[in-house]
Amino acid sequence: MNALEIKDLSKSFRSNFLYKKTTILKNVNINVKKGTIYGFLGLNGAGKTTTIKCILGLIKPDHGTIRLFGEEAEKVSSRASIGFLSESPYYYDYLNAKETLALSGKLSSLSNKKINERSAKIISLVGLEGKENLLLKKYSKGMLQRIGLGQALINDPDFIILDEPFSGLDPIGRKELRDIILSLKAEGKTVFFSSHILQDMELIVDDIGILRNGKITKEGKLKDMVKKSIKNPVSYSLEDLFLKEITK
Repeated sequence: MNALEIKDLSKSFRSNFLYKKTTILKNVNINVKKGTIYGFLGLNGAGKTTTIKCILGLIKPDHGTIRLFGEEAEKVSSRASIGFLSESPYYYDYLNAKETLALSGKLSSLSNKKINERSAKIISLVGLEGKENLLLKKYSKGMLQRIGLGQALINDPDFIILDEPFSGLDPIGRKELRDIILSLKAEGKTVFFSSHILQDMELIVDDIGILRNGKITKEGKLKDMVKKSIKNPVSYSLEDLFLKEITK
């Protein structure tokens, strides 16, 4: 079963200047299998965030269909199983981690008991033990990324969308985030994320989709796309594949 199915998704915007129409997405087709990690690749401006906003229902596509676990994404019930971390999230500076998770839990209609149970588990998972009472305005970029991931997981989602989650993290932080993503997969969850840090993506994804100028140019299993030749000691990397797709 697919966790996400996107068929013929198109989206355009009109600018204020002469109402010029700009097409961002052009008949995008994506299939994400349940229980896998899907890497969404593309240059800035390729349409990755626009695609994610369409999945979340934040913007309405011009045409095309989006289904989450077989259900139409337009239905509010289908989005109850989604957790989301945006590329540039906003937090209330004068809340601490526990209060931030409690707020997110309330927005997800969780009981106080459930919020407390989930918060304790999440704070441990994202490595914020001992800092859960510190105001977010005193958090580093890496710590904010951790609490951002935490709020995305507070409702125990089956489908997790992460927009550039490795942005601004140091090597240790990226390694820890990779481990968390792999642990989510081990729990049977599906992770869909975009990233420009190809080395991190190559270590954990099962499938990838490459978006160029609003179109999917290649999609499939990473191991089938990136092959190593016994005769050639230099391996063919995800970076090689990505550069080939965006320059052809």
